[in-house]
Amino acid sequence: MFRTIALLVLSILTLPAGAQALHPAFTFTAETFAPVARALPEPFKTAVLANPKAFLEDYKSLLGQSSDLLVLVDKKNELPSDYEPDDLVTLRGPAFVVNKSGMKFRKAYLPELTTLVKAAKKEGLTIEISSAYRSWVYQKNTFQAYVNKDGLATAERYSARPGRSQHQLGTVVDLGSVTPDFADTKEGRWMAAHAEEFGFSLSYPEGQEGLTGYVYEPWHFRYIGAEACLVQKKWFGDLQQRLTEFQASQGAAILAALKK
Repeated sequence: MFRTIALLVLSILTLPAGAQALHPAFTFTAETFAPVARALPEPFKTAVLANPKAFLEDYKSLLGQSSDLLVLVDKKNELPSDYEPDDLVTLRGPAFVVNKSGMKFRKAYLPELTTLVKAAKKEGLTIEISSAYRSWVYQKNTFQAYVNKDGLATAERYSARPGRSQHQLGTVVDLGSVTPDFADTKEGRWMAAHAEEFGFSLSYPEGQEGLTGYVYEPWHFRYIGAEACLVQKKWFGDLQQRLTEFQASQGAAILAALKK
């Protein structure tokens, strides 16, 4: 397996004589890019192969951002039990409206969350933060409480096992009522229309439980960066799960092909 990966990276780094690069910033040719594109399901694969230069141009903006922003955390990919961001800060008023004290968010991305909240306020809206960072232990207790209440099968549709919650990243906020009703509030509609402008992506869209593993959560937003949100919308059907899966499997190969 490792030998195969090494050979793939080597082939990407080395431009064969006479081969035409797909993008001036990358060493990819049509031949070496094909395995990367094949990682995508239809119809995304067809769209990328139809215009690989445009795709690489857009994706290039993601290669310079912190790798933690697109780390894949889902039912199959988990964070270590001792993972905790080292720059967590407590969300406090008057800058933020929180429904309980002690909630934390990554300091590195606090300016973007602040900007979003201020933009909503200018529209007469109040973005109430109901949950943010959760430790592995906190999630373990939360998940078990839901299992005790509703049973394992039901709990797994709306709650993550410890290590598999995006909240442990410190870049996620739950908003408002934390119920489907949030989608029909003024704040919920505003977030659905504008969150991506500020780099916040809806993690669990309606009708995508088969992909994400979780029911529709119109209140759950993860910060991935404005550039990533644009790439997500243009090339991945506006599905964060598709983007993070692709980054997990092909991000290293794309970075290796970037000309130094």
